[in-house]
Amino acid sequence: MLKRIVCLVLVGLCLAGTAFAADGGKNPTVVLETNLGNVKVELFQNEAPISVKNFLDYAKSGFYDGTIFHRVIPGFMIQGGGFTSALSMKPTKAPIKNEAANGLKNDRGTLAMARTGVVDSATGQFFINVANNDFLNHRGNDAAGYGYAVFGKVISGMDVVDKIAATPTGMQKGFADVPNSPMIIKSVKIVK
Repeated sequence: MLKRIVCLVLVGLCLAGTAFAADGGKNPTVVLETNLGNVKVELFQNEAPISVKNFLDYAKSGFYDGTIFHRVIPGFMIQGGGFTSALSMKPTKAPIKNEAANGLKNDRGTLAMARTGVVDSATGQFFINVANNDFLNHRGNDAAGYGYAVFGKVISGMDVVDKIAATPTGMQKGFADVPNSPMIIKSVKIVK
């Protein structure tokens, strides 16, 4: 009888471990719905837990709905998530810790946190690399070499990203590289 109980407990633990690995080990995914189509992104929660939590918190609150890609540079990146189509900056939460030393690279199709010249200044804005931008990677712990924290990668819809990157841009309200026609982020939805 004791042997049977021990076997049942062990089987139960194995099944519980399998279920945990299947659910707990999977990265979250989100869909960025834009006016040019959808972009599906896998978020790297193990490598960039602070950045992923920050991004998901903004997404859950609806913060990104109606924001734009306000800075678009072909052959480099598209940046968004902080301004309305009237180029008004949205109020954000406190800045987060920069996770650029996580080993992830600013390669084509990756998402990274936008920031100012201050290392730990990222809030809601992010960018999608449209080229391998090695110079944005972590090279050292000083301000000049710290880099930009990659926290996700496009898994479908890179053609949409490329369309956004190719849109004509100009100066608007003192900002350079602003698309002439708004590139709108309609929503960011978490895929269950």
